[in-house]
Amino acid sequence: MPASSRALELVQIAATAADAKQAEDLVALDVTGPLQLTDVFLLATGRNERNVLSIADEVEERLIEAGAKPLRREGRTEGRWVLIDFGDIVVHVFHEEDRQYYSLERLWADCPTIPLELPVEQG
Repeated sequence: MPASSRALELVQIAATAADAKQAEDLVALDVTGPLQLTDVFLLATGRNERNVLSIADEVEERLIEAGAKPLRREGRTEGRWVLIDFGDIVVHVFHEEDRQYYSLERLWADCPTIPLELPVEQG
């Protein structure tokens, strides 16, 4: 069973929020096959600890505004890998080095990606 429509709605909101704070390499994975606890992982990268925390704060704020409730938060003190669990989706915001080291895309390679619709920058 693919990700719920609510999870797909939330991941678009989260991705837009992350993009607004200059998150890089945004990837959404439909993890409904191997996991019973959540539908989608959103992976994002920040350039440094301050950027990681800024991205995580913006994502959390926007998802709360959309009616999602954070169930668990981890990693805020270090700013290297912040995980925010919203039930339907789990947001992972990584520092560049940690994203490469943990390589969740490789770990969840069998899961389909979800296309993200992000605003186009006007240059």
